[in-house]
Amino acid sequence: MSEKLRVGILGATGMVGQRFISLLENHPWFEVVTVAASPRSAGKTYEEAVGGRWKMTTPMPEAVKDLVVMNVNEVEKVASGVDFVFSAVDMSKDEIRAIEEEYAKTETPVVSNNSAHRWTPDVPMVVPEINPEHFDVIEFQKKRLGTTRGFVAVKPNCSIQSYAPVLTAWKEFEPYEVVATTYQAISGAGKTFKDWPEMVENIIPYIGGEEEKSEMEPLRLWGRIEDGVIRTAESPVITCQCIRVPVLNGHTAAVFVKFRKNPTKEELIDRLVNFRGIPQELNLPSAPKQFIQYLEDDNRPQVTMDVDYENGMGISVGRLREDKVYDYKFVGLSHNTVRGAAGGAVLCAETLKAKGYIKAK
Repeated sequence: MSEKLRVGILGATGMVGQRFISLLENHPWFEVVTVAASPRSAGKTYEEAVGGRWKMTTPMPEAVKDLVVMNVNEVEKVASGVDFVFSAVDMSKDEIRAIEEEYAKTETPVVSNNSAHRWTPDVPMVVPEINPEHFDVIEFQKKRLGTTRGFVAVKPNCSIQSYAPVLTAWKEFEPYEVVATTYQAISGAGKTFKDWPEMVENIIPYIGGEEEKSEMEPLRLWGRIEDGVIRTAESPVITCQCIRVPVLNGHTAAVFVKFRKNPTKEELIDRLVNFRGIPQELNLPSAPKQFIQYLEDDNRPQVTMDVDYENGMGISVGRLREDKVYDYKFVGLSHNTVRGAAGGAVLCAETLKAKGYIKAK
């Protein structure tokens, strides 16, 4: 009998669901035992349900091919066979909020990739290296839900991963004004070039809802728990533009920062390369050994060379230099479907297990 925790994936047939399945293959702590999706996929094997829509570059793991897809709406039935679930369901925000809380009320922890609960006051939205203490709000959420072990936890938007960790590493220098433009890969929309041929040699200067998320979600990461809810930080002020570019995987950010204190370039680089958090201290299975790397070459980071740094769980930074209008500017790069989506959620689940929030039923 496996000692691993039994995992269900809600929304298993979509791109993020597929990424969960590929990342969890041979995971030392977790084993995918249940896949759930929409009623139209239910009753088919996972291989049949996905068909020719497998979007990962690695083959579909053998262990999941013959799993029969369950109806994600049959909450009690799905929850009965798992210790916790990852959520990547494709529904309206109201439907997602409702179904994730329904799973939590079956005493099944939910670690979600979705945005629906990111602003629910007692739901922690966490990058484990940045704000693992926000998991403490779960105790207040459980009281609201009437649960003893069930809760919802989420990870933030993929677009902020290439600059929010950097600004966190520089917190002592008090960044107070930030301008960021993100150049976002098409996999962020769940697409490949085969699905979206009009993106070849094209740029689209708008991604619905993305700029608001990119400006506000870092402030929630830097907030604090007060009276049983997360209070959002008020600074720095962040303004963003988000642009879709013809890249498969990897979100790049060009960022300008003003500081209240006057760091040197050497101090800023030192804080980046030495930035560590709970995942590194506990040596969690998915944690990058080196969370942020600084690249000295003027032409780095590049998607083709750097997006898979630390198996896609690390952040790459380059081109840090003084600016004529702002104090400093830099370029950051992160893998949007690994660190920015499924991988970030897996690392959250590992942190939750290490902290005792996720256990075998």
